[in-house]
Amino acid sequence: MNNRIDTTLSALKASGTTALAPFVTIGYPNLDVSIDVARAALGAGGDMLELGVPFSDPLADGPTIQRTSAQALAGGVTVRKCLDSVAKLRDSGIDAPLVLMGYMNPFLHYGLESFVKDAAGAGADGLIVADLPPEESAPLRSLCKNAGMHLIPLLAPTSTEERIKTACAGAGGFIYCVSLAGVTGARGQMAEGVRRLAERIKTHSDLPVLVGFGVSTSKHVNDISKFADGAVFASAMLDAVGKAPPERAAQVAGDYVRSLRGSAGASAGVKP
Repeated sequence: MNNRIDTTLSALKASGTTALAPFVTIGYPNLDVSIDVARAALGAGGDMLELGVPFSDPLADGPTIQRTSAQALAGGVTVRKCLDSVAKLRDSGIDAPLVLMGYMNPFLHYGLESFVKDAAGAGADGLIVADLPPEESAPLRSLCKNAGMHLIPLLAPTSTEERIKTACAGAGGFIYCVSLAGVTGARGQMAEGVRRLAERIKTHSDLPVLVGFGVSTSKHVNDISKFADGAVFASAMLDAVGKAPPERAAQVAGDYVRSLRGSAGASAGVKP
């Protein structure tokens, strides 16, 4: 069974296009609007989508994702509702890759086997677990593989060569290259050393490398395109969404993605 992540990133690489992967917190500013924001982000030039599963203690995330997660949880968003949102996106005609991103505790509470089965059934293509060390990922990776999903590792500038090797050996879909030793959040410039990290990763894996954490401008995307395959962005877009009235949130998200798309070439993403 072909995975949408593989086919999409392969097509983008063949065309020389940098992948854009917007991140949307499911349930922010509310559940219905977050689905509209997700569709708009893809329609405006996003190639794949990371869907954040809200958690009360998102240790890898900065103020924006903490705030959006807290608001989503206060609005009653659960793991089950997140999976239902994936299914709604698929039912609405979205065929772009959808990657769930979250933390182990909610997935363990749901039940890992049930979660992976239900996520795949809803239409998810991949899973990122921010607090799961590569050395402890084998059981979940096996479940994902059996379900046709990719378990995607996070690697940071502080990752040792051994950890990079271990993470790449079991990876699927792509490698998430964290641009800095810190939390998520919009920044004025990319951290030094991210290019070197991508180069280190590529000595251990032929998978695409996507760079995230701190990506917020078209210049960032242009810089990333020189050494990596794509860019993941979240905080700056969600900050803009949060400042807009709910009825304009989708439009604001689309405008933001279009502002980044110019440096990344034409999109292979699905249009609504």
